Amino acid sequence: MTNYILRRLFYGMAVLLGVVTLVFFLFTVLPGDPARMMLGQRADQQEIDAIRTELGLNQPLGVQYFSYLNDLSPLSVFQTQSSGEAFFFDQKKYTYAFPLISIGQKVLVAKLPYLRQSYQSKRLVTTILAEAFPKTLLLAFVSVSIALVLGLLIGLLAAVVNSPLLNRFVLVITTMGMSLPSFFAAILMAWIFAFLLADYTGLNMFGSLYAVDDLGNGEYLELKNLILPAITLGIRPLAIVTELTRTSLLEVLSFDYIRTARAKGLPAYRVIGLHAMRNALNPVVTAISGWFASLLAGAVFVEYVFDWKGIGVTIVSALEQYDLPVIMGSVLLIALILILINIFVDILYGILDPRIRLA
Repeated sequence: MTNYILRRLFYGMAVLLGVVTLVFFLFTVLPGDPARMMLGQRADQQEIDAIRTELGLNQPLGVQYFSYLNDLSPLSVFQTQSSGEAFFFDQKKYTYAFPLISIGQKVLVAKLPYLRQSYQSKRLVTTILAEAFPKTLLLAFVSVSIALVLGLLIGLLAAVVNSPLLNRFVLVITTMGMSLPSFFAAILMAWIFAFLLADYTGLNMFGSLYAVDDLGNGEYLELKNLILPAITLGIRPLAIVTELTRTSLLEVLSFDYIRTARAKGLPAYRVIGLHAMRNALNPVVTAISGWFASLLAGAVFVEYVFDWKGIGVTIVSALEQYDLPVIMGSVLLIALILILINIFVDILYGILDPRIRLA
């Protein structure tokens, strides 16, 4: 089991390295100059060169790449002299940095991963993500909760009633939910419920978790701004949960032990609630765990449409300003969450089914 877990962790770290490498070189080779974006189009070349030197953009591409990996790694090798070099150990930049071994001008340092500073705001990327990520996490959690509750109820009703008309209706709804792009669904929901029906719903087309009081009393919690993005983001997992619940429950209801329970005279709610649903939920739990991770990444378009100040808006704003550290940090965080959830699910499968460990 230990070897299986280590193998999963190794594969996960390899995928994470691949994501970092791909995103880094993709945004490095694209046309655009962060220094010019910071200073504006009228800046002279001397100012631009000074900013590029300050940001380390004057270094060769390979040096920039390994310097970024060195900042990310919890164990890093730095130079103790030559402050202008890419690998100089500036202790002010790193949180909880502890030098371990020094050999000449080289030092091995244990530290927390350093995601650098935003090119535009000069704030730490970790601080920016710490402010944005909880809002995305809340949005994903509420979306999954809506999908889980409604999906289980609709799927249960469709399986128990077993009406051809109801099954056809559920099939149409789930097919539309799975095929509807999230950005189009967000625009459609905002237009209908926050524009056409705004007088009846009282919902805003744009807004985040906190709103600013016009009277100058500061920010206040505005939970109604969560309704539309949460429902929009939950449409696709709702379709998945509904269909999985219906098909899985129909299959379980045909098993012999269910017939036996009914033959003993057990009430229908006990047969379905205590016996059938317990076994029918296995594929639903598997699907919802993967969807929760996917929603964190898929919330980008929905957040942007509704101006929900989460990771999605942060990524779009960073793309507009060519703010590479924020882009890298955001993508890295989403990739890390996806990988950790997949590793957790793989380990859980390995515990439940020992045959998977041999694969």
